[in-house]
Amino acid sequence: MLKSPHLLGIKDLDAESIDLIVKTAKEFKEVLNRPIKKVPSLRDVTIANVFFENSTRTRLSFELAEKRLSADTINFSASGSSVKKGETLLDTVNNILAMKVDMIVMRHASPGAPHYLSKHIKANIINAGDGTHEHPTQALLDTFSLREKLGDLAGKKIAIIGDILHSRVALSNIYALKKQGAQVRLCGPSTLIPKHIQSLGVEVSHDVKDTLAWCDAANVLRIQLERQQIKYFPSLREYAQFFGITRKMLDELPKEIILMHPGPINRGVELSSDAADSPHSIILDQVENGVAIRMAVLYLLASRA
Repeated sequence: MLKSPHLLGIKDLDAESIDLIVKTAKEFKEVLNRPIKKVPSLRDVTIANVFFENSTRTRLSFELAEKRLSADTINFSASGSSVKKGETLLDTVNNILAMKVDMIVMRHASPGAPHYLSKHIKANIINAGDGTHEHPTQALLDTFSLREKLGDLAGKKIAIIGDILHSRVALSNIYALKKQGAQVRLCGPSTLIPKHIQSLGVEVSHDVKDTLAWCDAANVLRIQLERQQIKYFPSLREYAQFFGITRKMLDELPKEIILMHPGPINRGVELSSDAADSPHSIILDQVENGVAIRMAVLYLLASRA
């Protein structure tokens, strides 16, 4: 059983909780590969997917996980809602809770929004991404995917490459990997590496080829232009030239490495198409594992009730 009634971030989890979620996800992945992919584990549990920011992969993954567990679901999107009329976050969620909702999966543009809600409402909260802060279920599915390929992550070398500054995926992954004893290196333009990030126990590099030669797995992040208020590099073409990863670069490495990406991919920018679709890539495995991880989180939190 998880120690907290919420999943707000990886920072709040210990290694034992990460292990429990991954082991539970492994069991649910077996369920997903059966002819009948549904279990009655969350029958009579009502879950609200409350998304104040656009999302495709995360939202679909949570919705599918909820259906596979036989939960009742409500889907809420900020566009076309009373939020546009000035309704507060707390009022919006309290109105949803009045419909007897047990659990809320929330994505919000403001860092800390799920933490704020957890202090004011009586429902399990799952953070599906809060601004540039954390994205815990993405880090958990990345952990699950890495463990399938590499086994125990203690001592393994994992690189996170790209737009670290604007990425909630990066921070959650750093916490998760460090808690499991992995070595972590960040790589990207100096303008996209947060100041003082080394205080989290990570290395920093600006050399992609050297980083690829160093690592056992590379988690490549999308350039998040929608979050960038100023120019952090001259052009996408120049970024691709200095920090983009191609199949040729992967094939020239002295060892096999694993290539990951949380999606969506900017093909031709952070990854060439032949790299994204290469045998090195486990990107589609990450998508499959995302449903199993979210089933595990929903199940474990519901079990606390």
